Amino acid sequence: MKKTLVLAIVAVGFLFAFVALADDAPSRVREAPRPLDPRACRVGELIDDLAFIDIAGKPGRLSDFRGRTLVVALTNAGCPVGKRYGPRLAKLEAEFGAKGVAFLYVDPTETDTAASMREIAKERGLKAPLVLDANRAIVTALGAQTTTDVFVLDAARTLVYRGPVDDQYGLGYQMDHPRREYLRDALGAVLAGGKPRVEAVWAPGCLLGLKEPAPSKSAPTWNGRVERIIQRNCQQCHREGENGPFPLMTLADAKANSETIALMVGKGAMPPWFGDGKSGPFANDSSLSARDKADVLAWIKARCPAGDAKDAPLPVLWEKGWKIGKPDLVVLSTKPVAVAAEGTMRYQFVVAYPNVEESKWIAAMEVLPTAPQVVHHVLVFIRYPKDDPRYSPPDPGEGLQGFFAAMVPGQGVMEFPDGTAKALPKGASLVFQIHYQPNGTATTDQPRIAFRWAKKPPEREVRTSGIFDVRFKIPPGVQNHAVSAEWTFDEDAEVLSFMPHTHLRGTAFRYELLRADGRRETVLDVPNYDFNWQLRYCLRDPLVVKKGDKLIATGWYDNSAGNPANPDPTRTVRFGEQTTDEMMIGYFDWVPAAPSPK
Repeated sequence: MKKTLVLAIVAVGFLFAFVALADDAPSRVREAPRPLDPRACRVGELIDDLAFIDIAGKPGRLSDFRGRTLVVALTNAGCPVGKRYGPRLAKLEAEFGAKGVAFLYVDPTETDTAASMREIAKERGLKAPLVLDANRAIVTALGAQTTTDVFVLDAARTLVYRGPVDDQYGLGYQMDHPRREYLRDALGAVLAGGKPRVEAVWAPGCLLGLKEPAPSKSAPTWNGRVERIIQRNCQQCHREGENGPFPLMTLADAKANSETIALMVGKGAMPPWFGDGKSGPFANDSSLSARDKADVLAWIKARCPAGDAKDAPLPVLWEKGWKIGKPDLVVLSTKPVAVAAEGTMRYQFVVAYPNVEESKWIAAMEVLPTAPQVVHHVLVFIRYPKDDPRYSPPDPGEGLQGFFAAMVPGQGVMEFPDGTAKALPKGASLVFQIHYQPNGTATTDQPRIAFRWAKKPPEREVRTSGIFDVRFKIPPGVQNHAVSAEWTFDEDAEVLSFMPHTHLRGTAFRYELLRADGRRETVLDVPNYDFNWQLRYCLRDPLVVKKGDKLIATGWYDNSAGNPANPDPTRTVRFGEQTTDEMMIGYFDWVPAAPSPK
């Protein structure tokens, strides 16, 4: 009894000592799973063909599981969080093993033995092979961080998920039931031919203290490295029926366009992401990591080698239809728009009527055109009914009131965090503001918006506000004219996302937070704003603000002849709806602060 108690105390002390030393672990007693940047976690990469010997003395390699989805789960004798997950892993192993998924358990603890691992397997009901990774070669190659990390490799040995089993257990807490079943959801998505919605999550547990694995020294090839980068970052738009100017679905496609790829990737124009890389972090950051960028450029410089066909990734089964899943309601705009074959088109405005019988709470929504190849972007505005406190008389022109949703190439889905939702009042109508770019072929387009309702009323309502100035004047010929506006919070809140908006003369945009105590920080800096990409910047962790804090938005404009997109550098430019006019609007989504626990 005394020996057991001493071991328990040592284990708990070991756990919290390592948590306190972690660079990436938050400095709090309670620690739950939290999102990580997939690019920093090797998600989407081919995992080396690691060799191992299980505790039965049988040698093996990861390639032995080719053609099957593989779960590599860490386990050991001492971690208290890991112990709690033993029975859960055994159940998942039995459930998904029947569906063809393989499991492999890895123990990275130097002091554990084959005998102690057999006890672990018996105690927790684990049936799959167990490997004692005493020299930590496997966990280092995978980039494991804690003793509760789980890795999912698809049938081509591509890492598609890393993180915890679920969120039922963490440091300093445990719940009756999990709220998020990360591993189950990941396996379901992979078996359905898709990819997990959540790809990388911090797994609370005992820290391993491992260094980041060194990148492969072998030269990048199409099959081993580059196709996976293209799949994750380019094919969403560069495929048939989408608005990328050419497909990038095959090696031949990439070779034919390699010089253009090198140009756009080299200067950071593709994939489209214009944040400075210092503010954030942002959950939807689509920029290439420094390593991905270097490997793509090195591959092109080496004349695009194919590599070993055995290393090729699985083809992506792109969604046909709605990315938010089966919608509860799809609302079509009232009329199709004829898009000319050439020239420029003024903004088009069409109305849509949801006609909901009662006010609804939106968990997710998505905007889709029917002719995406000619759509530059779509902004959706809401007209509130007259009995709604948010109603205001229609503005001159198109009667736009509140910003509601948006679609740009690669970004048309809006999903709101658990416990939050956006309101769609009964009697509201929607106005689609559409910017078309003719591509040489006349067509028609009829945009629509889909909604997935929240299962219950949210704890907090998602609100969209705009920081704007409608009285500015940009003098003719000026190259760097700044326009600023601010928003003061009248309650404690959390900011979820930002969406800067200007027109053809906009060159940069910045959001700053001015605290009530005088502290000032940049929360989003877009030094190279591109009107062609009306991006929404979704924070990985909400920005906590207090009553009296201010958000300051500043846009910079080039109204000189040196701006090739400038329609008329001799004109004084004012606020207006058309692209030949200008705007300065800093949209942001936010929710009231969570109520304090009682």
